[in-house]
Amino acid sequence: VLQNLSQTPVLRELLKEAKMLGTTVKIESPELSMLCCFSFKQEPQLIKLDQPGPLTLAMHQFLTEMQETKKGVVTPKELFAQVCKKAIRFKGYQQQDSHELLRYLLDGMRTEE
Repeated sequence: VLQNLSQTPVLRELLKEAKMLGTTVKIESPELSMLCCFSFKQEPQLIKLDQPGPLTLAMHQFLTEMQETKKGVVTPKELFAQVCKKAIRFKGYQQQDSHELLRYLLDGMRTEE
């Protein structure tokens, strides 16, 4: 799950921008085609971000470390600790489903908005 998220450019860019206090990000939708061969573009959304929470900061730090080419092995210790604070079911290192981790991770970051 984390490797897939690390290869999501939009997420990496948003996390980089979210790290800066009071940033406004512009999210543009791709062009949508209608059945009648008409196309239109939705107006971009402007979203003012508050200071990121600890889970969001840990996710940003982890993805940044994964993108560094000089790093060998990257461990998500801080990210995992922050996930466990939001979802105690992950404490204790029992095996969990990856889709549950993804859901708790993204939901946790969303609640920090």
